[in-house]
Amino acid sequence: MAALARLAELYGVATSYSPAPGRTVPVPASAVAAALAALGVDIGAGAPDAVRAALAARERELRERLLPPTLVHWTGAPPPAALAALPAGTRLTVETEQGEEQYGIGELPLGMHRLTAVAPDGRTGRAHLVVAPDRLPTPAGRAHGLLVQLYSLLSHRSWGMGDLGDLAELAGWAGRTAGAGFVQVNPLHAAVPGAPTDPSPYRPSSRRFPDPVHLRIEDIPEYAYVEDRERLGGVLERAGRLRAAVLDKGALIDRDAVWELKREALELVAAVPLGPGRRAAYDAFRAAHGQALADHATWYALAEIHGSDWHTWPDGLRDPRSPATAGARADLADRVEFHTRLAWLTDGQLRTAQRVAAEAGMAVGIVHDLAVGVHPQGADAWAQQDVFAAGMSVGAPPDAFNARGQDWGLPPWRPDRLAACGFAPYRDLLRALFRYAGALRIDHVMGLFRLWWVPRGSAPTEGTYVRYDADAMLAILALEAARAGAVVIGEDLGTVEPGVRETLQRRGVLGTSVLWFERDWEGDGRPLPPERWRADCLATATTHDLPPTAARLTGDHVGLRDRLGLLARPAAEERAEADADTAEWLALLGSLGLLDRPAAGPPGSDEEEEIRAVHRFLLRTPARLIGVWLPDGVGDRRPQNLPGTWDQYPNWRLPIADREGRPVPLEELTASPRLWALLSVFAQVRDG
Repeated sequence: MAALARLAELYGVATSYSPAPGRTVPVPASAVAAALAALGVDIGAGAPDAVRAALAARERELRERLLPPTLVHWTGAPPPAALAALPAGTRLTVETEQGEEQYGIGELPLGMHRLTAVAPDGRTGRAHLVVAPDRLPTPAGRAHGLLVQLYSLLSHRSWGMGDLGDLAELAGWAGRTAGAGFVQVNPLHAAVPGAPTDPSPYRPSSRRFPDPVHLRIEDIPEYAYVEDRERLGGVLERAGRLRAAVLDKGALIDRDAVWELKREALELVAAVPLGPGRRAAYDAFRAAHGQALADHATWYALAEIHGSDWHTWPDGLRDPRSPATAGARADLADRVEFHTRLAWLTDGQLRTAQRVAAEAGMAVGIVHDLAVGVHPQGADAWAQQDVFAAGMSVGAPPDAFNARGQDWGLPPWRPDRLAACGFAPYRDLLRALFRYAGALRIDHVMGLFRLWWVPRGSAPTEGTYVRYDADAMLAILALEAARAGAVVIGEDLGTVEPGVRETLQRRGVLGTSVLWFERDWEGDGRPLPPERWRADCLATATTHDLPPTAARLTGDHVGLRDRLGLLARPAAEERAEADADTAEWLALLGSLGLLDRPAAGPPGSDEEEEIRAVHRFLLRTPARLIGVWLPDGVGDRRPQNLPGTWDQYPNWRLPIADREGRPVPLEELTASPRLWALLSVFAQVRDG
């Protein structure tokens, strides 16, 4: 077992983990063996001879190599330790990202460079060298903003779900009239097509390219020149019915129906030739994204014929580099062109939304959300097979909230393959997102350090942690964020490995603090007073996975979970605990003079005032960013996502609604006295 533990350590695979201080849980040897196998280390069933041979080979490899595959040099810091360990007399040559060559690492510009080391005995080592700024950009001052799931933000112009036109309208309004500094949205990554499409924005087909379902069709310049106006008029009529069904008749958001209409309209729009300027911009986009864009569009073209699970495609097409795939790409050139055009159009409207936000005075602008992984059947998993760990899925170990652990069904990147290619997929992903993001929220930011790998066919409890090169991941994040001038927010809720939050703070990554979770867990467990909150964070009252504030205050969230059979204890116990939790927070708000309510009034008796008091409290904290869940502005009681449910609850399909559940379109939302009263709480920080 000692040899297996040492072998696992050398590959970053954990043999145990600590879910709480003073408690260590061993992981199954089968999980260790499966993780090693996914990293290209075959020890079979873990026979001692096989383990010792693999260990000897790994130690020899590490002993003989001159350089690790990727090195990090933070500006202002000493050179990487690996360079100090080189034999005396080793000659170093750097080819910079800008194509220049110099000897030694000296003063290097920011970028991803290539380093060559030649030892006196003739051995040669090559490495990617990341030169990164010491810290990421941070907000210049305090700012407040809105949090919203874009699909839920319907207007009288959108086609049954919120779109990028709605996002630009909201940003322009919030920046100019409410002094907001940002609008944060859900991941807008490209989805896996199908019927029904997985509605979760956190299981995308591709994280690098956005989903054209979010396009505002009428805002595409070529729309005005579509020749078949009769057919286009029919599409618009059906879009109106779809919108009315959601806003007026209580229908759920139907992403598939929206996409069916938009795809038909986009076929007509794509038939319009691009003018010279637009053609030049399109060509520049294709050149910037190169092979990755070609692969993305090819996957979607092939999926139209063979279905959206590439594992079931004909053998030759499962390999993006095969002659069969090259031939199919040529045969389907028109469809590849169509999907390439859609990626460009969507990118353009995303950049327009950020430009509108900036012109409206927003200090940050649009905050985009980076999902933790991709769907195993989707475009990224097909195109990047060489860097994904076959047979593994990302999840979470058992914790106080989920004794069975979690399996999110997302294939993880292989840390060894990432390092070998200089983290190219990760770099390209960040660069693409920062094209149109004022800030980036990273879901489960702890994944930059380690991820819980679950072998296919095993329970989530039968997994193990696999470590990533967090220094390199953070350095590349800092490099790309600095180039874009963008802020980064890490979603660091839940169990976090010791030292991770401190490292993120040191590098300028903001954390996430949610009111109901901020208690003195190391002391008396009572609500944490505002002055004890951390400053480097986005502070909010709730998230898309939690009850809206009105539901929390009134206890409606307990009733919902009870009706769906999700409670682990009797409803009376759950309700009593929830009421006690809420009462403690309201008592603190009252003691701080933030709540003007008769002491005898029960929680929720004046929910509008209580919601305003909650946000006054957030304003009392030193948090750099304060987020307002937009549905809280109209009293919506329904969570957008209820973890632990699939078809029992309409996750990711609800429009923003008022306290009675009546959908509220964007035009009414921005005129809502209740929302205006809530946003007036932030009048004192409008100038940052």
